[in-house]
Amino acid sequence: MAYDLITMGRIGVDLYPLQTGVPLPQVTSFGKFLGGSATNVAVAASRLGRRTAVITRTGDDPFGTYLHEALQGFGVDDRWVTPVPGLPTPVTFCEIFPPDDFPLYFYRQPKAPDLEIDAHELDLDAIREASIFWVTGTGLSEEPSRTATLAALAHRAKAGTTVFDLDWRPMFWSDPATARPFYEEALRHTTVAVGNLDEVEVATGVREPHAAARALLDAGVELAVVKQGPKGVLAVNSSGESAEVPPLPVNVLNGLGAGDAFGGSLCHGLLNGWNLEKIMRHANAAGAIVASRLECSSAMPTPDEIDSAIAAGAVK
Repeated sequence: MAYDLITMGRIGVDLYPLQTGVPLPQVTSFGKFLGGSATNVAVAASRLGRRTAVITRTGDDPFGTYLHEALQGFGVDDRWVTPVPGLPTPVTFCEIFPPDDFPLYFYRQPKAPDLEIDAHELDLDAIREASIFWVTGTGLSEEPSRTATLAALAHRAKAGTTVFDLDWRPMFWSDPATARPFYEEALRHTTVAVGNLDEVEVATGVREPHAAARALLDAGVELAVVKQGPKGVLAVNSSGESAEVPPLPVNVLNGLGAGDAFGGSLCHGLLNGWNLEKIMRHANAAGAIVASRLECSSAMPTPDEIDSAIAAGAVK
């Protein structure tokens, strides 16, 4: 049976403070959680009842074992999560200063195992058969992951829905100025592009939301989703339909996992064939719920929680 969603990209361990408003040097207790954007998207969609899997790599170490156990606990197929001898599983720390300051500290040296995904090890048939295939900009930042990502996209050849999460993390690139040609190549093979204002500017050179959405459509996608922060989200498709939806009111505790919850819900809505406005309202609500919670993966909402937030008009 084909998967509803296969994601490909980052995985790691999130070590998040259990104290808010405290600088990292003074934090005394942390929680350990499954992390990594592409992985969290698979978790979010699984929480909504979808059959999901992730393609990524870990270290051959106890943290890698933990990530397999966590994936299995969340119902995400881990058959394509493989160890890389000699490289440690990445960990990520953050500081929590609600409502809008959450510095991230990535420990991905000497190299993150998820950038060692090799094209020759991919199950290209499974990738092509999945209803949705999701890749990220980080996967383009280094070899062999870059070639593997582009090979997977080329083999899929826009079968079903192919999502490119623009996922701009300049610290992962040895020379951030070289990124745009690889983004442009990925866009040629994808049907949906998702990104915030910084990310769409990296991909297209355009920052104004409506112009950026048009540039993404001109680059070859069928649906452009531009996140505008406090102004909400803009979605425009190649048929000329558009939806601009404001954010759902929420008391933010930790905004770091909201985008991944949004992504899982976006996939769920696309699979359901919903109209653009319904997809965006559902995805916004999913993101808002996670923003009200400390963790990312284990905070992903259920369908009932999302429906309740939409009905209430806010996250209570």
